[in-house]
Amino acid sequence: MKTSTARAIQCSAALTAAGLLLTACGSSGGSGSGQSEPAAAASFKGRGPITYVAGKDTTGTVQTIIDRWNKAHPEEKVTFIQLPTDADSQRQQMIQNAETKSDAYTVLATDVVWTSEFAAHQWIEPLPANKFPLGKMLQPVVETAKYRGKLYAVPGSSNGGLLFYRTDLLKKAGVTRPPTTWAQMTAACAKVRKLPEAKDMSCYAGQFQKYEGLTVNFAEAVNSAGGQIVDANGKPDVDTPQAKKGLDFLVDSFKDKTIPKEAITYQEEDGRQAFQAGKLIFLNNWPYVYSLAQKSSIKGKFAVAPLPGLNGPGASSLGGSNLALSSFARNKATALDFMKFFTSEESATYFLKNASLAPPYADLYDNAALDKQYPYLPDLKQSITKAVPRPRVVQYGDVTAAIQNEVYAALTGKKSSAQALKDLQGDLQKLTAQ
Repeated sequence: MKTSTARAIQCSAALTAAGLLLTACGSSGGSGSGQSEPAAAASFKGRGPITYVAGKDTTGTVQTIIDRWNKAHPEEKVTFIQLPTDADSQRQQMIQNAETKSDAYTVLATDVVWTSEFAAHQWIEPLPANKFPLGKMLQPVVETAKYRGKLYAVPGSSNGGLLFYRTDLLKKAGVTRPPTTWAQMTAACAKVRKLPEAKDMSCYAGQFQKYEGLTVNFAEAVNSAGGQIVDANGKPDVDTPQAKKGLDFLVDSFKDKTIPKEAITYQEEDGRQAFQAGKLIFLNNWPYVYSLAQKSSIKGKFAVAPLPGLNGPGASSLGGSNLALSSFARNKATALDFMKFFTSEESATYFLKNASLAPPYADLYDNAALDKQYPYLPDLKQSITKAVPRPRVVQYGDVTAAIQNEVYAALTGKKSSAQALKDLQGDLQKLTAQ
């Protein structure tokens, strides 16, 4: 789920000996498809029933695609195993399955930031790149599926953070354009809250519970203020004035109630429901919110824009879901075919139309008919192509836990922003030195 950004992914050539192993860029070849690794087709044997394992489907669309497969492949049926909605719990259960070498899980829907960790531990199989139309996909999205130049997953959907906002209220308050900076957003809120119908509304929310969503929102704040969590060589670089400005925005927003106090418990669904219930003027969330909000009481009363930043448009964290194949699964030939089916352009179009999931295929963003039907697509493409990835590290679980602990301490007033960043810098240096 959430994980959002608006900056071009820059491949790092360095794989640090300190243990912060960034995903290698890989060879793009003439088409940019990255199909240099061997197919290794001999390892994909066995046909029969398999499982597809993913977080809870809040959109209600996944089973439809699985049913299409099952109707056409009655001897190779797929069973959908739904895990909790939060990414941390999904990751934990997938790791537990891998550590016991269980064949209960076949195809895994993994967060884009898990590729390095899962591949390095050999929990997932390297895949034949020529099996999939990678050349038709957005290249930053394809890179999330690689580790040390080899393909270990297939992009199923991408994700870029968007700013959802109430067009009806902004227009009535005399605000003609969505904000591009944090200051403009808070100024717009002040005008909107003068309206009788908006006096009890809060200004802004994202995801601030101590889970992966907090890592995403912190990364976006830091990147949107000109900072970074790690530098181009993978070295921690979070104890900086720029990073402090990003964290200060979140801390100060809780203090002055720009962000409501209850948002400290928000995950993606909490924020979506608050926005749809008329409790928020602005919301930072993934594009899946669009289709659900269109079915709610605020249909026709909202729109989306790029995330705002300190001095201009902000930066989303790169999110999305890739499909990976468990190293311990049976019926891997079936699994490979199902992965191709599930990640096809036809399936991506279905998920776009019915769940507002960001497709990995570039041409779907440039389709005039789709752009008219889904006016947020140009902003979403910009968000994804300019997104900043979270640290792609083998020890990602420890890194994200350290980020969550320190940032949560700052948001709840247990530490100052300066102390939290200083402590986080030390934590990350220790983790990357292992």
